[in-house]
Amino acid sequence: MPKLSVIVACHNVQDFVPNTLRSLARNAGPETEFILVDDRSTDATGEILGRAEGELPRARVIRHDQNMGISHARNTGIEAAKGDYLTFLDGDDWYAPGYLDQLVAAIEDLGCDFVRTDHVQSHGKRRTIARAPAPRRGEVINPRDAIAPADRKTMVDYPFVWAGIYRRGLFEDGMRFETHLRTAEDRVFSWQLHLRAKTFASVGLLGVFYRRGVTTSLTQIRDDRQLDFLPAHDLILREVTADPEADRFLPKIIRTYCAMIAFHAANAGRYEPEAARRLKQESAAAMRRFPPQLLERTLVAMGEDRERVLRRLLGRLRKAVA
Repeated sequence: MPKLSVIVACHNVQDFVPNTLRSLARNAGPETEFILVDDRSTDATGEILGRAEGELPRARVIRHDQNMGISHARNTGIEAAKGDYLTFLDGDDWYAPGYLDQLVAAIEDLGCDFVRTDHVQSHGKRRTIARAPAPRRGEVINPRDAIAPADRKTMVDYPFVWAGIYRRGLFEDGMRFETHLRTAEDRVFSWQLHLRAKTFASVGLLGVFYRRGVTTSLTQIRDDRQLDFLPAHDLILREVTADPEADRFLPKIIRTYCAMIAFHAANAGRYEPEAARRLKQESAAAMRRFPPQLLERTLVAMGEDRERVLRRLLGRLRKAVA
């Protein structure tokens, strides 16, 4: 049985996946398996993965009959994984040599449910280090202690699920990616991890490289798939509201939700007209469902620019109702 399962979700990444596969080969070991999920690519990605299955040690290719999205692809990998620990990689990203051994050593030394790491963002030839905003590093803590406070960047604002390693037991307890979400699924997963797991740690380990600015990336789209941040945060809000510590975490999720709305509203001009219209209507409706006093405190605390954007949206809803 392998110790680590690496789940690599791939869709139309023919220009990048050869580099990804080379990085996997430099991390191959007798206790590591690679699960390569081809989410019905229409370019040469499937052929490249097929060749890798015969060349990369302990690699398996699983093919979807239709394109189902990254959540489905990751869940397919989870169902197939046999390792004691799981980690994820996107098909256009890559690892430094020896990184996976260090990752496994970190979680085994700490003995916790999951470990989050820093990562390197790649902008062409430029590299930038992104740090995991944990309250403490190198020690095991309660994941709930890394959610708040509302006015600071915390671990639930660091939704890079591939910058970490997860004990298999988390997935045996039912953790999965939300398949109805085409984007923002990683934010839901991060919140659920911190609400449901018992222990976690953050370590200053660098070795996963995240390629920014890829034109085929879902972060670059301008249609209504971007609006999935709305149902994603609605889902988080429902889970937080039902939690015994709801009062502790509601200010954080409300502020995060408002910040996401303000960001997308400020960029509405870049979206397709129908997506921009839906963004404004559904964002205003979402804010109207927030606890009124908490919403008001949040708006005041967010700064003049974002407060102005959000109040303008709320004003539009009032006019529509009138």
